[in-house]
Amino acid sequence: MASLQYHGYPVGSVTVNHDNRLYSWVSWAKITQETQPEACPLVYFRKKRDNASAGKGASPIPYLSHGLNHNIRHPVKLADQARIAIIGGGPAGSMAGFFLKELSQRIGMTVHVDLYEPKDYNRFGPQGCNMCAGVISESLVQTLAAEGIELPSKVVQRGIDSYVLHTTECQPVTIDTPADDLRIATVYRGSGPLEPKGKLEWRSFDGYLLELAQQHGVTLIHQRVTDIQWSDQRPTVFTNNKEKGETYDLLIGAMGVNAQLLKKFETLGFHFQAPRTSKGFLSEIHLGKERVRHYIGSAMHVFLLDIPGLKFAALIPKVEYVTICLLGEQIDRKLIETFMNTPEVKSCFPPDMSWRFEDQGCDFGQSCHCGPKLNIQAARHPSADRVVLVGDSAVSRLYKDGIGAAYITAKSCVVTALFIGISAQDFSKHYDPVIRRIDRDNNIGKVIFYITELYQNLHFLRRGMVAMVHQERQFISRRRRMARVLWDMFTGSATYRDILIRSFHPAFVTRLLTSTLMTLFSPLAFSRKNHQNAQKNGSL
Repeated sequence: MASLQYHGYPVGSVTVNHDNRLYSWVSWAKITQETQPEACPLVYFRKKRDNASAGKGASPIPYLSHGLNHNIRHPVKLADQARIAIIGGGPAGSMAGFFLKELSQRIGMTVHVDLYEPKDYNRFGPQGCNMCAGVISESLVQTLAAEGIELPSKVVQRGIDSYVLHTTECQPVTIDTPADDLRIATVYRGSGPLEPKGKLEWRSFDGYLLELAQQHGVTLIHQRVTDIQWSDQRPTVFTNNKEKGETYDLLIGAMGVNAQLLKKFETLGFHFQAPRTSKGFLSEIHLGKERVRHYIGSAMHVFLLDIPGLKFAALIPKVEYVTICLLGEQIDRKLIETFMNTPEVKSCFPPDMSWRFEDQGCDFGQSCHCGPKLNIQAARHPSADRVVLVGDSAVSRLYKDGIGAAYITAKSCVVTALFIGISAQDFSKHYDPVIRRIDRDNNIGKVIFYITELYQNLHFLRRGMVAMVHQERQFISRRRRMARVLWDMFTGSATYRDILIRSFHPAFVTRLLTSTLMTLFSPLAFSRKNHQNAQKNGSL
């Protein structure tokens, strides 16, 4: 039996029966034991054999351990033949539908799941795009595979096993992945950029998850939800094509933070407050496969530049395109143009490529761009009787790994609904702690990004950081402390709490201080200008 965790969340384990089929089970105890130790359930599947099934392998059945406080009343539960609505067909909504059908089938329960999604992920450009950078960690790919969600090679394009760190006036430095399971991959959240060029060698990540949910019995309704109301103490969903609404036993909101419908949940009377957001910027640059290989390579390029308001910036290679991702509190046109005109960014593109903010559909340059909202603080009261929100609508990891947060919240929501109940009390005790845990880690992330801003603004700190990375090249992988911290910081391969703890390790602090002092006496050693001169002279 192998434990299945994601960023410390015990989202399941796997056991194999005699015919090598994977059966997922869920251990939920550790998630709520910090806040609700007296009401902490252990839900899992136990193999059972009898005379009728002895030759047919394991039959998983649900079992609630004695850890559950049976004195707690659960007046609102899902019954057999229950009707469930999911609004939003992104990763959170599709995975919630997948888990609802998969887990309910294993316990011999029938639920009818309708998923409302107006977008067509087979269409290119805004009509089929969920406005996301599309970076997914190898650890999440493996976790999803253990859940039965195996992503095809056309969906997940592996090969991003390093990144190049660019800092203002310092030479760029390449950092390789600390371990194979910490690699990252790129995906397209929709079908791809507007008016795609060349041979299409990818498939929509969101489209694949949605198709998988449909294959497991989820009914897709291609209609836009316009209103949500209560009818006989049950949520009722209204669409733009029907005057009469559909009433459900459970409503799961997974429409993200960019949908206007999210505000409708604030009018349902359970004190829900939408997440706090900031604005990012995404742009798809068409270069062609050869130029991407030559100028960008198989690495993600990350920028720590002295630009006020910019917290994170990256160039992400995707076959014939490069995705530009800018994150921060105040991303506006002036900041974007400042970023694109810095020497550090220009060096990553062909010298004959011209970029303008207004460009759209260029054969050589910007194909499309957007300014999506980003969840930077969790929603308040994300659940009530028969209503719960998942994914970005509830919480996301700060500036990183939104797909991972979608998986965690979707799985925990479904487990609570199927095995515990769908009352406000049930969600409060067994689902909301997951939201709070991610939000607490995001608060630590805000501290880390504040420290990162100091490195962006203070030249001697940037030089010390670059020097430390260079010095670590002579060490074995597990001793490359700065490289590991930076990798996890920029890729979302670890919690912010773990990153902060490792940043205060005595060995890390000592090396950083030594490297910083060294660069104070040799300020040109790791400068960008010195690096460029060395390249021209052929010494690099």
